[in-house]
Amino acid sequence: MTTPAATGAAPAPTGAGASPPPGAGRRPNRHALRRPPVGTLVLGVLAVVGLALLVLPLVALLAATPWADMVDLVADPAVVGAMRLSLVTAGCTTAVCLVVGVPLAWVLARDDLPGGWLVRSLVTVPLVLPPVVGGVALLLLLGRRGLLGSRLDTWFGVTVPFTSVAVVLAQVFVALPFLVLTVEGALRGADRRRALVAETLGATPAYVLRRVTLPAVAPGIAAGAALCFTRALGEFGATVTFAGNFPGTTRTVPLAVYLAMDTAPEQAVAMSVLLLVVSVAVLVAMRGRWVGGLPGRGRTRRGDR
Repeated sequence: MTTPAATGAAPAPTGAGASPPPGAGRRPNRHALRRPPVGTLVLGVLAVVGLALLVLPLVALLAATPWADMVDLVADPAVVGAMRLSLVTAGCTTAVCLVVGVPLAWVLARDDLPGGWLVRSLVTVPLVLPPVVGGVALLLLLGRRGLLGSRLDTWFGVTVPFTSVAVVLAQVFVALPFLVLTVEGALRGADRRRALVAETLGATPAYVLRRVTLPAVAPGIAAGAALCFTRALGEFGATVTFAGNFPGTTRTVPLAVYLAMDTAPEQAVAMSVLLLVVSVAVLVAMRGRWVGGLPGRGRTRRGDR
């Protein structure tokens, strides 16, 4: 066996005197380590573009607003009347949607509902249907020659189209799915253990719904009501087709904006900003309720205590 002494070579240093391997003293490139993947950059750019498509039109609206004359423009009697009618009809629409939409959402949330997919599809149709088509459908149903409207006119002398009631019905048609789907999602995400315990103790389904289920999904109901109200406030197509455009009776703010674009553009912009402010105020006021009711919010895990 050949040894270093036999060959005359110096022994390799060991221990503290050993030389480090080549490149061992170099520091890693922090910028190279932190550089995001190309896919992440593409997604980020697309996200910014999507946000710009939503925000830039609102920025343009606010930039074109005649702020110096804003008070005088929105204080016009025609604008005040249109806003009052919009708020009243949107409030009535929200109340109607709560009365009929919460039970419908409760039915859809049950897993034992026969044909539940079909019912859910029918509820979703107004979301993908052009509002003007909904107005035509309502007119063919409740018009004087409609499927039900002819009988209402003949038997009771009641005419629904081109009235304030028609405005509410048109808004209900387009806004109800927002409340139903929101409340259904809240019901499906709610903890069912309390309801099961109440049923085991002999509580009726109505009692469980009223005292256990509804309080648990109250944030979801509030979110659905807010979406319903704001959607009704901005309704145009179904309203103008089914209810018409009569001042003081059916002319809501969206219809007034449409008319003012040709005759008084500054007033149209002012009314648009007014609608924007009301809608944002409603969403901001309700945000704390539905965010606070989301699963996982406000709950403390055992490991975090």
